[in-house]
Amino acid sequence: MCARARVLCFPHAGGAASHYRAWAADAPWDVEFAVIQYPGREDRYEEPAPTDMAALAGAITGELLADQQEGARLPAVLFGHSMGAAVAYEVARGLTAADRAPAALVVSGRPAPRLSRPGTVHLGSDDDLVADLRRLGGTGNGILDNESLMSAVLPTIRRDYQLIETYRPLPGVPLRAPVTVLHGDRDPEVDEWEATAWCEATEGPCELHVLPGDHFYLEAHRRQVLDHIVAQARNAAAGTPAGWPSMP
Repeated sequence: MCARARVLCFPHAGGAASHYRAWAADAPWDVEFAVIQYPGREDRYEEPAPTDMAALAGAITGELLADQQEGARLPAVLFGHSMGAAVAYEVARGLTAADRAPAALVVSGRPAPRLSRPGTVHLGSDDDLVADLRRLGGTGNGILDNESLMSAVLPTIRRDYQLIETYRPLPGVPLRAPVTVLHGDRDPEVDEWEATAWCEATEGPCELHVLPGDHFYLEAHRRQVLDHIVAQARNAAAGTPAGWPSMP
């Protein structure tokens, strides 16, 4: 049996591809999950993480376009949480400009692009960065209290923070894909008004779903988040001709 649609996952600030390994394992047979690995982590640890959105989104868009193959293509859904939502949005716009628009975009835990909040945490000390990670949750205290591990990953986390704290929507074509917006009802990073404003970011349809929890609500409600993503992928498989080739 072959997958009928493909989901591309975009991690949060400081996140890596391994974060979504269990998601791929839980995916149904007809939906293929792949994860974007940003520079500066895991198998790309030696590469410096970008500090501006244009560089990161442009590189990912270019890689996806270069990966095109002749023949059957799968419709693609882009999913991103927190910083990943903004990256996925800009990649979706880049693909749209190249006439390879994704079938849908699912965003989580992030205000709409026009409401992006400036920030200065990336200018603070290492202790300031760790304190903000504790505030957001999603990273266990065993990791945050491990000084040797944190010293290795904090430079990449700082660069991610710089990228998202200085991000403003890039110039370019409007998004036309349908957008599904998810957020936790106690998320300090996005409220319902900021989430609803995502509907202004696309010329396509838009829907909002609120789930219980804080910024990393999706850890406790992964099944529900997956259901929303899979629903979009199956909708795309049923009626969207454009997409991306299956992963080898």
